[in-house]
Amino acid sequence: MTVTFIDDAKKLSREEERHENVDENNSDRLAITQCIGETDTHLDALITGFAHTLTNYSLRNLGYPTNQDFNYEALAPLLQFHLNNAGDPFLGSSFSLNSMKFEVSVLDWFAKLWEIEKNEYWGYVTSGGTEGNLHGILVGREKLPDGILYTSEDSHYSIFKIARMYRMKCVKVGSLISGEIDCAKLEASLLANKDKPAIINLNIGTTLKGGIDDLDLVIKTLDKCGFTNDQFYIHCDGALYGIMLPFMKQALRISFKKPIGSITISGHKFLGCPSPCGVLITRLKYINELSRDVDIIASRDATITGSRCGHAPIFLWYALKKRGLTGLENEVHKCIFKARYLLNQLRGAGIGAMLNEYSNIVVFERPLDDNFTRRWNLASNKNVAHVVVLKHVTIEMLDTFVREFVQKRYVWYKDGQVQPPCIANDVGSRNCACSIHKLSRKY
Repeated sequence: MTVTFIDDAKKLSREEERHENVDENNSDRLAITQCIGETDTHLDALITGFAHTLTNYSLRNLGYPTNQDFNYEALAPLLQFHLNNAGDPFLGSSFSLNSMKFEVSVLDWFAKLWEIEKNEYWGYVTSGGTEGNLHGILVGREKLPDGILYTSEDSHYSIFKIARMYRMKCVKVGSLISGEIDCAKLEASLLANKDKPAIINLNIGTTLKGGIDDLDLVIKTLDKCGFTNDQFYIHCDGALYGIMLPFMKQALRISFKKPIGSITISGHKFLGCPSPCGVLITRLKYINELSRDVDIIASRDATITGSRCGHAPIFLWYALKKRGLTGLENEVHKCIFKARYLLNQLRGAGIGAMLNEYSNIVVFERPLDDNFTRRWNLASNKNVAHVVVLKHVTIEMLDTFVREFVQKRYVWYKDGQVQPPCIANDVGSRNCACSIHKLSRKY
């Protein structure tokens, strides 16, 4: 058994070294140096080689929320056109090569999902979750110019960048072990700044742990602290879970029937798109403050960016149209099932791991070897790493990952000089497998 582990480890190292050498050679070949241009044959060879590299990487893409299981070949005829959705999608523009009709169809779908009437909402297809956050928080700041931004310490890094960009006072609120915002600490912060309006960023699934901020409890906390509806604004960062939670019974209900101001999701995460994109929905009554008519495009400027990708709305439209509600619901439940499977496999192998309810993000002890982390494209922070289980992640892929992880751990820790990290502070003592806490089998 010992010999098998060592041989397997050497085999993995050789494969990783080979890929690194290939990447270095490709980097040299990609340099743009020819004055007369490259031949089609040479360019085709480079693209084919890169596609092969990407295919290999996608077979082990576990740590980042980008669903790789999609097929948009039917949309290939549209790639010969430059499509630009500059302007307000509901007004159109004087630039005819746009896809705003598709965009509005996508927005209508999300408005219905999040329970807001057609004549009460406004939105657009963004370049991704960060742009959605930029817009949502901007709406909040325009509504409450002297408001203080509150967000949990587990929030996406874009939230803190946005606070710096908008020069807003930002209060970082502590989180629970699950990653969700600690409402007791939020209450204390609100009371300490009761003379200022509150702009709340809520995480509908935190980046690392998939913790879901309790929207209903946050609203109750605001009320308890004496904040009326006109004294707060809530933006929901639902990058991954904003589209998943509505398909899970008993899960937190994200709805504009509650006093929220905006929701954003990333289109390339759960749905899967070949380029980053997203959706932002807010209340129509807030948009006039941000909007300006622009004669040159015969439209209204209400978006963060000017020119906007016209292909992204078509990708989103196609993904939603092809799957339907039933297909999306099935995908959500398959992802949750596979995440629970991974959790059980890791814990069964004696590896500390945690999975939040309604989550497809499995958090576990960080691998000792960064090469292994890169091989499986894991996202990590301090003592923990995670796997995001999406449609492209198969049971076979998870089995291979766990098997290699167990083999590597044997090599790393066999002489006893180095011990697996304690992750109790990150995931709780019952989910930690270090020598102090051991792994609780009661899950």
